[in-house]
Amino acid sequence: MKQLHIALLQLAPTGSLEGNLEKGLAACGKAKALGADIALFPEMWSSGYNIYGRPAAEWTAEAIPAAGPFMEAFRKKAAELDMAVGVTLLEAWEGGPRNTLCLFDQKGEEVLRYAKVHTCDFGAERNLTPGNGFAVSDLNTSAGPVRVGAMICYDREFPESARTLMLRGAEVALVPNACPMELNRLSQLRARAFENMMAIATCNYPAGVPDCNGCSTVFDGVAWADEGERDMCVLEAPGGEGVYLAKLDLDTLRDYREREAFGDAYRRPGLYGELVKEGVRYPFVRKDARR
Repeated sequence: MKQLHIALLQLAPTGSLEGNLEKGLAACGKAKALGADIALFPEMWSSGYNIYGRPAAEWTAEAIPAAGPFMEAFRKKAAELDMAVGVTLLEAWEGGPRNTLCLFDQKGEEVLRYAKVHTCDFGAERNLTPGNGFAVSDLNTSAGPVRVGAMICYDREFPESARTLMLRGAEVALVPNACPMELNRLSQLRARAFENMMAIATCNYPAGVPDCNGCSTVFDGVAWADEGERDMCVLEAPGGEGVYLAKLDLDTLRDYREREAFGDAYRRPGLYGELVKEGVRYPFVRKDARR
Protein backbone atom coordinates (compact mmCIF):
# COMPACT_ATOMS: atom_id res chain seq x y z
CA MET A 1 0.00 0.00 0.00
CA LYS A 2 1.41 3.37 -1.08
CA GLN A 3 0.76 6.00 1.56
CA LEU A 4 1.36 9.71 1.04
CA HIS A 5 1.87 11.66 4.27
CA ILE A 6 0.86 15.33 4.20
CA ALA A 7 1.65 17.68 7.09
CA LEU A 8 -0.54 20.76 7.50
CA LEU A 9 1.44 23.50 9.24
CA GLN A 10 -1.38 25.28 11.06
CA LEU A 11 0.79 28.06 12.46
CA ALA A 12 0.24 31.55 13.81
CA PRO A 13 2.45 34.18 12.16
CA THR A 14 5.01 36.02 14.25
CA GLY A 15 4.55 39.53 12.87
CA SER A 16 7.79 39.67 10.91
CA LEU A 17 9.31 38.08 7.83
CA GLU A 18 12.33 36.92 9.82
CA GLY A 19 10.16 35.42 12.55
CA ASN A 20 7.98 33.62 10.02
CA LEU A 21 11.08 32.23 8.36
CA GLU A 22 12.50 30.87 11.62
CA LYS A 23 9.16 29.46 12.78
CA GLY A 24 8.39 27.97 9.38
CA LEU A 25 11.72 26.20 9.09
CA ALA A 26 11.28 24.72 12.57
CA ALA A 27 7.79 23.50 11.65
CA CYS A 28 9.20 21.78 8.57
CA GLY A 29 11.55 19.88 10.84
CA LYS A 30 8.60 18.79 13.00
CA ALA A 31 6.73 17.65 9.89
CA LYS A 32 9.67 15.53 8.80
CA ALA A 33 9.93 13.98 12.26
CA LEU A 34 6.28 12.91 11.92
CA GLY A 35 7.09 11.20 8.62
CA ALA A 36 5.69 13.78 6.20
CA ASP A 37 6.28 13.58 2.45
CA ILE A 38 4.81 17.07 1.92
CA ALA A 39 4.58 20.02 4.32
CA LEU A 40 2.03 22.73 3.46
CA PHE A 41 1.79 26.27 4.86
CA PRO A 42 -1.33 28.45 5.19
CA GLU A 43 -1.95 31.27 2.72
CA MET A 44 0.64 34.02 2.24
CA TRP A 45 2.91 32.79 5.05
CA SER A 46 5.68 35.31 4.35
CA SER A 47 3.47 38.16 5.61
CA GLY A 48 1.01 36.15 7.68
CA TYR A 49 -1.81 37.37 5.41
CA ASN A 50 -1.72 40.64 7.33
CA ILE A 51 -3.56 42.75 4.75
CA TYR A 52 -6.86 43.87 6.29
CA GLY A 53 -7.29 47.19 8.05
CA ARG A 54 -4.01 48.51 6.63
CA PRO A 55 -3.32 50.90 3.75
CA ALA A 56 -2.66 48.95 0.56
CA ALA A 57 0.63 50.75 0.01
CA GLU A 58 1.83 49.51 3.39
CA TRP A 59 1.09 45.81 3.05
CA THR A 60 1.91 45.51 -0.64
CA ALA A 61 5.37 46.86 0.20
CA GLU A 62 5.93 43.61 2.14
CA ALA A 63 6.00 41.59 -1.09
CA ILE A 64 9.15 39.52 -1.60
CA PRO A 65 10.64 37.87 -4.70
CA ALA A 66 10.09 34.17 -5.26
CA ALA A 67 13.82 33.87 -5.88
CA GLY A 68 14.84 35.79 -2.75
CA PRO A 69 16.50 34.64 0.51
CA PHE A 70 13.22 33.75 2.27
CA MET A 71 12.25 31.24 -0.39
CA GLU A 72 15.83 30.06 -0.86
CA ALA A 73 15.90 29.03 2.79
CA PHE A 74 12.84 26.83 2.30
CA ARG A 75 14.26 25.39 -0.89
CA LYS A 76 17.37 24.35 1.00
CA LYS A 77 15.30 23.01 3.89
CA ALA A 78 13.30 20.79 1.52
CA ALA A 79 16.54 19.29 0.18
CA GLU A 80 18.02 18.94 3.67
CA LEU A 81 14.95 17.11 4.97
CA ASP A 82 14.32 15.09 1.79
CA MET A 83 10.72 16.35 1.96
CA ALA A 84 8.55 18.45 -0.33
CA VAL A 85 7.58 21.86 1.04
CA GLY A 86 4.69 24.01 -0.19
CA VAL A 87 5.51 27.51 1.03
CA THR A 88 3.36 30.58 0.42
CA LEU A 89 4.26 34.21 -0.01
CA LEU A 90 3.15 37.67 -0.98
CA GLU A 91 5.17 37.61 -4.18
CA ALA A 92 6.67 40.78 -5.68
CA TRP A 93 5.32 41.05 -9.21
CA GLU A 94 5.29 43.66 -11.93
CA GLY A 95 1.99 45.51 -11.80
CA GLY A 96 1.22 44.48 -8.24
CA PRO A 97 2.06 41.58 -5.91
CA ARG A 98 0.65 38.07 -6.23
CA ASN A 99 -0.68 35.59 -3.67
CA THR A 100 1.57 32.63 -4.49
CA LEU A 101 2.39 29.04 -3.57
CA CYS A 102 5.76 27.52 -4.48
CA LEU A 103 6.24 23.77 -4.15
CA PHE A 104 9.78 22.50 -3.69
CA ASP A 105 10.39 18.79 -4.11
CA GLN A 106 12.53 16.57 -1.89
CA LYS A 107 15.64 17.66 -3.80
CA GLY A 108 14.87 21.34 -3.37
CA GLU A 109 13.75 21.88 -6.97
CA GLU A 110 10.77 24.13 -7.61
CA VAL A 111 8.27 21.89 -9.38
CA LEU A 112 5.19 24.10 -9.17
CA ARG A 113 4.43 27.79 -8.76
CA TYR A 114 0.83 28.93 -8.58
CA ALA A 115 -0.60 32.43 -8.16
CA LYS A 116 -4.16 32.70 -6.84
CA VAL A 117 -6.53 33.07 -9.77
CA HIS A 118 -9.68 34.08 -7.89
CA THR A 119 -8.43 36.96 -5.78
CA CYS A 120 -11.00 38.40 -3.35
CA ASP A 121 -11.62 41.56 -5.35
CA PHE A 122 -14.47 42.60 -3.06
CA GLY A 123 -11.85 43.45 -0.41
CA ALA A 124 -8.18 44.24 0.08
CA GLU A 125 -7.10 41.56 -2.40
CA ARG A 126 -8.26 43.80 -5.25
CA ASN A 127 -4.71 45.19 -4.98
CA LEU A 128 -3.22 41.84 -5.99
CA THR A 129 -2.41 40.62 -9.48
CA PRO A 130 -4.47 37.48 -10.18
CA GLY A 131 -2.80 34.40 -11.59
CA ASN A 132 -3.59 33.41 -15.15
CA GLY A 133 -3.88 29.62 -14.93
CA PHE A 134 -3.92 26.50 -12.78
CA ALA A 135 -0.68 24.63 -12.14
CA VAL A 136 -0.27 20.85 -12.01
CA SER A 137 3.00 18.96 -11.74
CA ASP A 138 4.44 15.54 -10.99
CA LEU A 139 6.03 15.36 -7.55
CA ASN A 140 8.44 12.62 -6.58
CA THR A 141 7.87 11.32 -3.05
CA SER A 142 8.78 8.29 -0.95
CA ALA A 143 5.42 6.87 -2.10
CA GLY A 144 6.44 7.34 -5.75
CA PRO A 145 5.41 10.07 -8.20
CA VAL A 146 2.18 11.92 -7.41
CA ARG A 147 0.33 14.35 -9.68
CA VAL A 148 -0.19 17.51 -7.59
CA GLY A 149 -2.15 20.70 -8.27
CA ALA A 150 -2.94 23.82 -6.28
CA MET A 151 -5.74 26.20 -5.36
CA ILE A 152 -5.65 29.02 -2.81
CA CYS A 153 -8.54 29.82 -0.43
CA TYR A 154 -11.23 31.65 -2.49
CA ASP A 155 -10.42 29.46 -5.52
CA ARG A 156 -12.33 26.79 -3.60
CA GLU A 157 -15.56 28.71 -4.20
CA PHE A 158 -15.37 28.02 -7.93
CA PRO A 159 -15.98 24.42 -9.05
CA GLU A 160 -14.03 25.20 -12.22
CA SER A 161 -10.80 25.49 -10.24
CA ALA A 162 -10.78 21.92 -8.95
CA ARG A 163 -12.32 20.63 -12.17
CA THR A 164 -9.43 22.08 -14.17
CA LEU A 165 -6.92 20.44 -11.86
CA MET A 166 -8.69 17.10 -12.25
CA LEU A 167 -8.73 17.40 -16.04
CA ARG A 168 -4.99 17.99 -15.92
CA GLY A 169 -4.54 14.78 -14.00
CA ALA A 170 -4.15 16.05 -10.43
CA GLU A 171 -4.53 13.37 -7.78
CA VAL A 172 -3.96 15.76 -4.87
CA ALA A 173 -4.79 19.46 -4.59
CA LEU A 174 -2.84 21.58 -2.10
CA VAL A 175 -4.95 24.46 -0.75
CA PRO A 176 -3.36 27.15 1.45
CA ASN A 177 -6.08 29.09 3.27
CA ALA A 178 -6.77 32.13 5.46
CA CYS A 179 -10.44 32.36 6.49
CA PRO A 180 -12.94 30.79 8.90
CA MET A 181 -13.45 27.15 7.91
CA GLU A 182 -17.07 26.79 8.91
CA LEU A 183 -19.63 24.21 7.83
CA ASN A 184 -20.29 25.59 4.37
CA ARG A 185 -16.67 26.07 3.36
CA LEU A 186 -15.81 22.62 4.65
CA SER A 187 -18.72 21.30 2.61
CA GLN A 188 -17.27 22.97 -0.48
CA LEU A 189 -13.98 21.16 -0.01
CA ARG A 190 -15.79 17.88 0.54
CA ALA A 191 -17.76 18.48 -2.67
CA ARG A 192 -14.65 19.33 -4.70
CA ALA A 193 -13.04 16.08 -3.52
CA PHE A 194 -16.18 14.04 -4.20
CA GLU A 195 -16.99 15.34 -7.68
CA ASN A 196 -13.40 15.11 -8.93
CA MET A 197 -12.28 11.95 -7.10
CA MET A 198 -9.31 14.00 -5.94
CA ALA A 199 -7.69 14.37 -2.53
CA ILE A 200 -7.81 17.94 -1.20
CA ALA A 201 -5.46 19.10 1.56
CA THR A 202 -6.24 22.53 3.06
CA CYS A 203 -4.01 24.35 5.55
CA ASN A 204 -5.51 27.25 7.50
CA TYR A 205 -4.26 29.60 10.19
CA PRO A 206 -5.20 28.64 13.77
CA ALA A 207 -7.81 30.26 15.99
CA GLY A 208 -6.50 33.51 17.41
CA VAL A 209 -5.29 34.71 14.02
CA PRO A 210 -7.85 37.32 12.86
CA ASP A 211 -10.72 35.82 10.85
CA CYS A 212 -9.31 32.27 11.10
CA ASN A 213 -10.21 29.25 13.20
CA GLY A 214 -7.89 26.37 12.30
CA CYS A 215 -9.85 23.31 11.17
CA SER A 216 -7.34 22.42 8.44
CA THR A 217 -8.57 19.34 6.59
CA VAL A 218 -7.71 16.53 4.22
CA PHE A 219 -10.43 14.86 2.17
CA ASP A 220 -9.15 11.79 0.33
CA GLY A 221 -11.68 11.80 -2.53
CA VAL A 222 -12.85 8.20 -2.00
CA ALA A 223 -16.58 8.28 -1.23
CA TRP A 224 -17.32 4.56 -1.38
CA ALA A 225 -15.53 1.37 -0.39
CA ASP A 226 -16.55 -2.29 -0.70
CA GLU A 227 -18.52 -2.01 2.53
CA GLY A 228 -20.44 1.05 1.31
CA GLU A 229 -20.30 4.79 1.78
CA ARG A 230 -17.45 6.24 3.82
CA ASP A 231 -16.32 9.57 5.24
CA MET A 232 -13.77 11.15 2.91
CA CYS A 233 -12.43 13.33 5.73
CA VAL A 234 -9.21 11.68 6.92
CA LEU A 235 -8.13 14.71 8.97
CA GLU A 236 -9.84 17.70 10.53
CA ALA A 237 -7.49 19.60 12.80
CA PRO A 238 -8.73 21.35 15.94
CA GLY A 239 -8.58 25.11 16.25
CA GLY A 240 -5.21 25.31 17.93
CA GLU A 241 -1.77 25.78 16.48
CA GLY A 242 0.11 22.66 15.48
CA VAL A 243 1.57 20.40 12.81
CA TYR A 244 -1.09 17.89 11.78
CA LEU A 245 -0.35 14.79 9.70
CA ALA A 246 -2.73 13.04 7.30
CA LYS A 247 -2.18 9.73 5.50
CA LEU A 248 -3.50 9.16 1.98
CA ASP A 249 -3.79 5.67 0.50
CA LEU A 250 -2.73 6.32 -3.10
CA ASP A 251 -3.46 2.78 -4.30
CA THR A 252 -7.05 3.00 -3.09
CA LEU A 253 -7.51 6.47 -4.62
CA ARG A 254 -6.12 5.36 -7.99
CA ASP A 255 -8.22 2.22 -8.09
CA TYR A 256 -11.31 4.26 -7.19
CA ARG A 257 -10.61 6.77 -9.98
CA GLU A 258 -10.35 3.97 -12.54
CA ARG A 259 -13.71 2.39 -11.75
CA GLU A 260 -16.06 5.09 -10.43
CA ALA A 261 -18.45 7.36 -12.33
CA PHE A 262 -17.29 10.85 -11.31
CA GLY A 263 -14.48 13.14 -12.45
CA ASP A 264 -14.20 13.03 -16.24
CA ALA A 265 -16.00 9.70 -16.69
CA TYR A 266 -19.33 10.87 -18.13
CA ARG A 267 -18.95 14.60 -18.66
CA ARG A 268 -20.53 16.25 -21.73
CA PRO A 269 -18.32 19.31 -22.26
CA GLY A 270 -19.95 20.10 -25.59
CA LEU A 271 -23.00 21.28 -23.64
CA TYR A 272 -21.11 23.51 -21.20
CA GLY A 273 -20.22 26.38 -23.54
CA GLU A 274 -21.99 29.01 -21.46
CA LEU A 275 -19.53 28.39 -18.64
CA VAL A 276 -16.67 29.87 -20.63
CA LYS A 277 -18.41 32.67 -22.54
CA GLU A 278 -16.97 36.08 -21.76
CA GLY A 279 -19.37 38.84 -20.82
CA VAL A 280 -22.28 36.63 -19.73
CA ARG A 281 -24.10 38.35 -16.84
CA TYR A 282 -27.04 37.41 -14.69
CA PRO A 283 -29.10 39.60 -12.31
CA PHE A 284 -27.41 38.21 -9.17
CA VAL A 285 -23.84 38.94 -10.33
CA ARG A 286 -22.19 41.94 -8.70
CA LYS A 287 -21.58 44.68 -11.24
CA ASP A 288 -18.09 45.41 -9.88
CA ALA A 289 -16.90 41.81 -10.35
CA ARG A 290 -13.66 41.49 -12.27
CA ARG A 291 -13.81 39.29 -15.38
